[in-house]
Amino acid sequence: MTVHVRTARLDDTQAISALMRQRIGVWQRLDANGAVEDVAYSDLSVYERWLHGGPWMSIETGALQLSHLLRGAGLPLVALAGDEVIGYTEVYNGTEPPPYGRHLHLSGITVRADAPPDSADLLLIHAVQVGQTGRYARITANNATSDAETAAFYTRHGLTPIDQVRRMTIPAKSGQVFYKATEHPNLDFAQVEGWHLALGRLGSARYQWESLWPRTFDAISEISKRQTHRLNLNAAGNDAYLLIRQQLYQPRQADVFCWTPRPPTAQLITAIRDWAHREGYRRLSLVAVESVVKMLGLDAEPDGYAEQVFALNLM
Repeated sequence: MTVHVRTARLDDTQAISALMRQRIGVWQRLDANGAVEDVAYSDLSVYERWLHGGPWMSIETGALQLSHLLRGAGLPLVALAGDEVIGYTEVYNGTEPPPYGRHLHLSGITVRADAPPDSADLLLIHAVQVGQTGRYARITANNATSDAETAAFYTRHGLTPIDQVRRMTIPAKSGQVFYKATEHPNLDFAQVEGWHLALGRLGSARYQWESLWPRTFDAISEISKRQTHRLNLNAAGNDAYLLIRQQLYQPRQADVFCWTPRPPTAQLITAIRDWAHREGYRRLSLVAVESVVKMLGLDAEPDGYAEQVFALNLM
């Protein structure tokens, strides 16, 4: 059967959610005693489903995600065999300093287990065509360094590694630097267009912003109650927007995402650590390129996770 690709519609929500849930072998939750128990999918709350893999784990949050994308945050694409959704990906446009430039970022491709063999290829080819039509400089994609199969898929389509990031943990601690941090509720990505994603590059600057900064899923009380700080921070004259999110199972540890108009500085890192320490955090998890990792100091510890950034030049 011929496979074709088109922009996803809200009517596709149920099929996309079912497709993304195929990766979950067992549905689980914690019982009243804190022990893990296997349960039926239908017995889980929307939030408990979310914990297995994010918004596409249920129709309710999938519809919110798809609506957010279709209103301009990104481009959702489905692959269809006849009328059946058999594949899905999301593409995010943005502009960042070199080596990224004006680009489209592919968030990853999922296809049904019984899909025709070329289904993933067709989704990537369609994304490339969108990029060429829009005169983007390149298409990018992140991939865990341990995932050789996906790396081979990207390589087969002409994508090559242009960068690598590592996840590091550092202690929050007081530091000697002048800075000012204020809450920043503005949700518009345009304010960081062209900026570096200095910390948190598990995806592009646009992808991470649209996934984290807007309050798309705050209707879920467990998500809205999770401590998340959206800050404008100026350290020694250098501006930055920070999203600092309390970790789910380690409340005194936080994940840090940072957008900056210029490359990050040691003063910025010191300011982040000092602010987090004052807020009661003890450790911070940061994803960074090697040049930034070197700024973190001798007390920075890798946790073993790393990703490569692949790119295909379109112009």
